Amino acid sequence: MTGVQTCALPILGPSGGGKSTLAQLLLRFHDVGEGCIRIGGVDIRDLPQETLAQLVSLVFQSSFVFHDTVESNIRMGNTQANFEDVRAAARKAGLDDVVMGLENGYQTVIGGSGAFLSGGEAQRLAIARVFLRNAPIVILDEATAYADAENEAKIQAAFAQLAKEKTVLVIAHRLKTIERCDKILVMDEGFLVASGTHAELLETCPLYCDMRAADERRESWTVKAEGNSVA
Repeated sequence: MTGVQTCALPILGPSGGGKSTLAQLLLRFHDVGEGCIRIGGVDIRDLPQETLAQLVSLVFQSSFVFHDTVESNIRMGNTQANFEDVRAAARKAGLDDVVMGLENGYQTVIGGSGAFLSGGEAQRLAIARVFLRNAPIVILDEATAYADAENEAKIQAAFAQLAKEKTVLVIAHRLKTIERCDKILVMDEGFLVASGTHAELLETCPLYCDMRAADERRESWTVKAEGNSVA
């Protein structure tokens, strides 16, 4: 990365293709064996770890929610933020209506008195942390993997907000979440094997075509229940 620009860049590929490893290299969970990764023209190995942590945020497939208030859980993104900043971040993540529906709003203790968030709502809380932290680079590692249809739509809307303000790397298996992007990277066995738009990749990348076909089969699967087919 020669600079930090406002964009969304999806990275697609089969399991074991190297997508998450690429994200881990950016976060310096591992270091590259050859070449280098630069942010703003600076090799990330020359950046203090604290500085790198301020530049990059990560949202995993599933996000941990602490036994604490909603406000405190979101404030983990920036402990110096005031309440209005916390609530603004929740609004951007599509979480404010959920929180205001809880008995004590932002002071509701998650896990206490029967107050729990669904998996998709927990993901939106994690995204609210990212908005509050305001790091210029965000990695979304299969962040909609366990969300139901309603939560996925709201998470996708939050992603669209992120993409307007930051550089967002979207690691995905499901094509429908990224097929409208201007450029898609396809990885396999640790290598970048193709890049282009959805239409271009359908014409030029057999792996992409195979993944699309698998996606379509998955969408059309039916479950046999007591002799009946349930879509």
